[in-house]
Amino acid sequence: MRHSASSARQRVETGAAAVGRTAGDAYDATRKRAGRAASATKNAATSRTAVVLGAAAAGLVTGLAVNLGRKVAVQAPSVMAGDWFEAIKLEHKMALALFDAIEATTEAEPAKRAMLLIQLTHALSKHAFTEENVIYPALRDWGDKADADKLTHDHGYVKQHLYDLDAIDPASAAFFPKIAAFRADLEAHIAEEEQAIFPPLHAGLDEIQNGRITALANKEGFKLA
Repeated sequence: MRHSASSARQRVETGAAAVGRTAGDAYDATRKRAGRAASATKNAATSRTAVVLGAAAAGLVTGLAVNLGRKVAVQAPSVMAGDWFEAIKLEHKMALALFDAIEATTEAEPAKRAMLLIQLTHALSKHAFTEENVIYPALRDWGDKADADKLTHDHGYVKQHLYDLDAIDPASAAFFPKIAAFRADLEAHIAEEEQAIFPPLHAGLDEIQNGRITALANKEGFKLA
């Protein structure tokens, strides 16, 4: 009887051990599967992140390239002029051409007027930036502080005209009179620069000095192109 009881206990213990091993094996297998699943999820997430970052980097590079190309195209006419005074005169003509385009519109084309006004604002802002940062300082250094200060003062009213126009409905009857007044003031400013002030400055500087001003003017113009 004792032998039978001992055998029974051994069978129970053996069975329990087998059950324990089976449970342990099942746990280990489950843990391994969970680990593989987690690893796969992590790898997939890493892969998606890499794709997103790659696309973002490519988009950034493309955007920078497009913006650089646009800036080069905008500044190109001034660069091709070859000389700061010729570039200034060319930019004056381009601004007046935008006035012509605005004046050719009707009250039924407010969107076109608004778009042309944006272009005019950009062109004049870029032009003024170049003159105020390069041409007028060169004029002062040359000895004509009074004219440099007056021209800088004139630019304040150019900005005032642009500010006032931005507040006027392009379809309103008040738009054209304001454009006409703006153009008259700007043409007087242009005539003074091109006929009275800049020719003596250009003639009074040597080739190296004019070349330096040309290079600096193109550099400043490119910043806002």
